[in-house]
Amino acid sequence: KLAGCTLFITGASRGIGKAIALKAAKDGANIVIAAKTAEPHPTLPGTIYTAAEEIEAAGGKALPCIVNVREEQQIINAVEKAVKTFGGIDILVNNASAISLTGTLETATKKVNLMMDVNVRGTYLTSKACLPHLRKSKNPHILNLSPPMNLNPMWFKNHCAYTISKYGMSMCVLGMAEEFRGEVAVNALWPKTAIHTAAMDMLGGAGIEKQCRKTDILADAAYCILTKPKTFTGNFIIDEVLLREEGVKDFDVYAIAPGHPLMPDFFLDVEIDTTAVKQEGYGAAQEEKKFSRSHQEGADAAKVKTESAAATPSGPVAETFRVIQGAVTEEYVRSTQGVFQFELSGDGGGTWYIDLKTEGGSAGFGKPPVTADVVMSMSSADFVKMFTGKLKPTLAFMTGRLRIKGNMALAIKLEKMLSQLNSKL
Repeated sequence: KLAGCTLFITGASRGIGKAIALKAAKDGANIVIAAKTAEPHPTLPGTIYTAAEEIEAAGGKALPCIVNVREEQQIINAVEKAVKTFGGIDILVNNASAISLTGTLETATKKVNLMMDVNVRGTYLTSKACLPHLRKSKNPHILNLSPPMNLNPMWFKNHCAYTISKYGMSMCVLGMAEEFRGEVAVNALWPKTAIHTAAMDMLGGAGIEKQCRKTDILADAAYCILTKPKTFTGNFIIDEVLLREEGVKDFDVYAIAPGHPLMPDFFLDVEIDTTAVKQEGYGAAQEEKKFSRSHQEGADAAKVKTESAAATPSGPVAETFRVIQGAVTEEYVRSTQGVFQFELSGDGGGTWYIDLKTEGGSAGFGKPPVTADVVMSMSSADFVKMFTGKLKPTLAFMTGRLRIKGNMALAIKLEKMLSQLNSKL
C-alpha cells in the first residue's frame, strides 16, 4: 500500500520511529531518516546510517539526513533534499521527542527549553516545512506521536513541563487537522501501554522490559492510519483500540513477556483505573493490588499502624533498613538534611523512617524522631526493589507505584543517595 510513497520521519534512527520506517519499507516505501545521531551514541543504539541499512534491507529506499529538530534550517534542508531525491513527500511522522519527568522546581531551564523546542516547536516547524509538499500528494498524512489531551490535574502535577510539551504536539493535531481538512490528514497516535525502547530502559532500569510491549504494535497501528484515506483526520488514536477495531485479537505477539502484567502509559485515566494503580488518593491499599499480580501480597497491611506491631518485623525490608542504618554517615546527614517516612504495604510493612537531619542520623522501624519532610507510600516489595537498584524511583513515581507527599527536592536527593547505596544493598 505504501510502495513508492515517501515518508519523512523524525527521530527514526531508533525506537518507535525506526519501527514505523521498517514497516513502511516492507511495502517498498522511501524513508527520510531525519534524526540527529550521525555518530554512535555511548549508551543508545543506532545512527541514521545503521537505520538506513536496515530500511534498505527491508525493501525500502533510505535517505539519512542529520536533523536536530531544534534547528529550523536543518529541517528545511532535509525537506528540500527529500523532495529533490524522491520527488515529493507523502507522509510526515513527528516522532522525535524529549522527556524529563520532574516537578516544576526540579526541572532545569535547559530541560524545559529542550522539551518545548523538540516536542512542540520541532513538531510545528517540521509540519510547516512539509505541508506545501504534502498538499501535492494524492493521500497525504501527518502523524504525531502524542497523547489525547486529558486535563486531569494528575497528569500535570508530577511533570508539568513534559505534559505541556506533549499536549503541544496534540494541539498541533487539533489545529492543523481542521486547517487542512480535505487536503491533508492529521492524526495523533499513542500507546495504551509502555513500549520497550532505549529511553524506557534508561527511565526504568533492569527488568522494566517485561512490563512493556514491542515497538511493533505502534508500527502496525501507524501503518493502519497512514493507509487510510485523507478524510480520516483529527483523531487521537490509541494503538490497541485501533488494532482491535481492525480485527486483531492476539496481543501477546506484541508483549516482551507474554502474560506478564503491562505498565500503562501516561495520560490514559480509564486504562490506568482498570489495568494499573489508580493514582489519586495516597496510601489506598486496594489500589496497589490493581498494578500487577506480583504486588498483591498482603496489600491490606497498608493500614496497619506502627503501634499494633508487637516487635520489629524481620525479612527483606528489615534487612534493607539494617544496611541503611549501617551506611548512614555524617556526610549523608550534612548533605541531605531531610527526614523520610515510608508507609509500606505487604510483608514487613508498616511505618519506617530514615533520618538524615538529626546529628548522627538513623534509620529503622516506627515513626521518625522528628516530623518527616517527605512521606513515601509504596509496597514493601517495590521498596526493596528500589533500594537494591532493581526499580528506579522515577519510574516507580511515574507509574503510581510510589506516592510522594512533601518536599520533592529532598526526594530527589534521596534518589542520588540510593545510587551510592546500591552496591552495599
